[in-house]
Amino acid sequence: MGRAEERRARQRGGRRRAASRGGRSSDGRTRTGIRRFLTWRKILGTFLGFCLLCIGAFILLYLLIDIPKGNAVAQEQSNVYEFSDGSVLTRQGETNREIVDLAQVPKDVQRTFVAAENKTFYEDSGVDLRGTARGLFNTLSGRGMQGGSTITQQYVKNYYLTQEQTVTRKLKELVISLKVDRETSKDDILAGYINTSYYGRNAYGIQAAAQAYYRVDAGDLTVEQGAYLAALLQAPSQYDWAVASDTSKKLVQDRWNYVLDNMVEEDWLDAADRRGMEFPVPEEVQGNPGLQGQTGYLVDAANDELARQLVAQGAAENEDDAVAMVKRGGWNITLTIDKKKQGQLEQAAEDQLISKLDAEERPVDANIQPGAVSVDPKTGKVVAMYGGADYVEHYRNNATRRDYQAASTFKPVILAAAVEEGSETQDGDPITADTVYGGDSGREVVADGEKVGFNPPNEDDVDYGDVSVQTAMNKSINSVFAQMGVDVGMEKVMEVAGLLGMDTEGMESVPAQTLGSMGASPLEMAGIYATLDNHGKKVTPTILASADHKDTVVDLPDPIGEQVISRETADTVTSVLTGVVDDGTARTSVRDNPERDGQQVAGKTGTSDYGRSAWFTGYTPDLVTSVGLFGEDAKSGEQVNMAGATGTLPGKGRVNGGGLPAQIWAQYTFGATGKATEFDLDTDQGAAVQPSWTPTATQEPTTQAPTQEPTTEEPTEEPTTPDPTTEEPTEEPTTEEPTTEPPSQTPTSGTPTGPTTEPPVNPDNPGQQ
Repeated sequence: MGRAEERRARQRGGRRRAASRGGRSSDGRTRTGIRRFLTWRKILGTFLGFCLLCIGAFILLYLLIDIPKGNAVAQEQSNVYEFSDGSVLTRQGETNREIVDLAQVPKDVQRTFVAAENKTFYEDSGVDLRGTARGLFNTLSGRGMQGGSTITQQYVKNYYLTQEQTVTRKLKELVISLKVDRETSKDDILAGYINTSYYGRNAYGIQAAAQAYYRVDAGDLTVEQGAYLAALLQAPSQYDWAVASDTSKKLVQDRWNYVLDNMVEEDWLDAADRRGMEFPVPEEVQGNPGLQGQTGYLVDAANDELARQLVAQGAAENEDDAVAMVKRGGWNITLTIDKKKQGQLEQAAEDQLISKLDAEERPVDANIQPGAVSVDPKTGKVVAMYGGADYVEHYRNNATRRDYQAASTFKPVILAAAVEEGSETQDGDPITADTVYGGDSGREVVADGEKVGFNPPNEDDVDYGDVSVQTAMNKSINSVFAQMGVDVGMEKVMEVAGLLGMDTEGMESVPAQTLGSMGASPLEMAGIYATLDNHGKKVTPTILASADHKDTVVDLPDPIGEQVISRETADTVTSVLTGVVDDGTARTSVRDNPERDGQQVAGKTGTSDYGRSAWFTGYTPDLVTSVGLFGEDAKSGEQVNMAGATGTLPGKGRVNGGGLPAQIWAQYTFGATGKATEFDLDTDQGAAVQPSWTPTATQEPTTQAPTQEPTTEEPTEEPTTPDPTTEEPTEEPTTEEPTTEPPSQTPTSGTPTGPTTEPPVNPDNPGQQ
């Protein structure tokens, strides 16, 4: 290489080095944009700096946060419950809790709690960093807290902190847990945990829980029983066997198995012993003796609603934590209950039902469970509630239970959906109060000319021929509303049911729902009918007027919501329901009641299949009350037929909605209301405007328009031979001779026919009404 070439080579090398110093990488490529500033060294340095900053912040928190004194969990105060007028209903404050030493609890039972919640409890440092980080992230992102805490952390939350859902509390929980784990033995932490936890049934601590669920002391618990109590802590109200749904029962059994399997895995339980263990079904619930009569039902209903509000506003992580917050005490709770109306409802139930029950003479009388709720439709306030004959004898509140069928009290919802949606029959005619349907028992339901495989019987299998919608409501005719539900579309029917206030979650939109086969409570039905009474503005019944606590502010929502169906729809249904009282299944108990004194009433009866529930839900312009009777076997708790109850019922003794429930409703309502009032209705349909009528003829019903117009009966004030009803049939029904006056319109589906005789009553399978 010559000198010139060497010089050129050196020059090229110098330019490369300069370019490298000016933004080129070692491979000759030029860095541009953010890559000039972000190198792996800088990223690593930033990360390490952040970690050092977090460590420093944590050390600072550790130095600043001390273990506080135990909070009010160990020093509960009384809750004061008041009527709406400020007078005291009751005081509840003595916590059902007895501290026991860990040595009093069998070692195997102690380990069930460790196996359920924190298998590494004896080795860890008292915290679960991964679970805590997840909880912090969920809180910051608005998703709420999740599980993952150690036993130490849960004990710290129960004893030293509160249930509030904040990042600050979670950080305090982390630091205090570390310190508690260093300064306190594992046995003391475990003892504190099982003694401060809430187990449901108003039981705090393992001793109270052992008594509440198995009637034994904590020292006498078996491993199987201990595993259930340990499983229960995850969701006490959901997993309590006495009130758990089938799904919840499966979940708690799965968790019980999980606890025992973990014990085998940790060599705390012999595998052979494990295989021989059976699930220990808890004892039935016993009521608090200090809450006898209706007091316990009212207190529980208020506590449950307050707990839901605490969760809704973020003061508690879940409903079980919220219930525990309420029962720790210090609350002043005012109920919406009107003391006078409450007394009147209790007296009506006593006079019309309880005083007539004699379980020694009639065993079926022991199986009758009444429940009722009364609501002011203008405010949504629950002014009276009847949960059962006595809270101490029957712990479950019949006014809020949802395990019995709503039966025909659901029929007004179908009509509301039809009117609201502007629905038409299969023949294309609008569905109104005067629309005519085929009312024969077992009539096949059709859609677009095709049978849908549903043909429900009417009660007692009575054939009514062609009837107007008004008459079908009055007589509670299943076949009419089954077809109407399909005409409207069951999805729309269930949608309107949800808008009115029914809990439709998980319900199928199938024709069988037209029979009211879904579960509902008197509280729920009172809310639905109150929305109708309130001209379509949503009413969500509330029993809470106010709830005050020195540490917690509770903002209660307005029970009156938005317009969910049109006023015309609501008023049309109300107008039609006046016919049920004046010319239908409730006329004997309500229309002819001497205490009525001109009061206008709308309502609907209901009697479920096999006579297991009977309802009357009715209303005046100012008061809505739903009364339910439920057949519950006094020993097994299973649903049973109520036939023969009280021994005073006609015929075969079937309990109908137009009988005992309507009688309780009438005595209460006509005593609780003052001067007679009338509905202010925006409608030109229904019995409030036009008397009901039933066309009569002899042809068999079809789905086509009739070839001749039916005749109608002349309306009278007091018909001497009324049409047969579906709920209280007469023994020898007769038919009236048709008049020569034509009806206001022709039928829209089916050819009119009329019954001449009724089959005998079969109380074991009367048909659902």
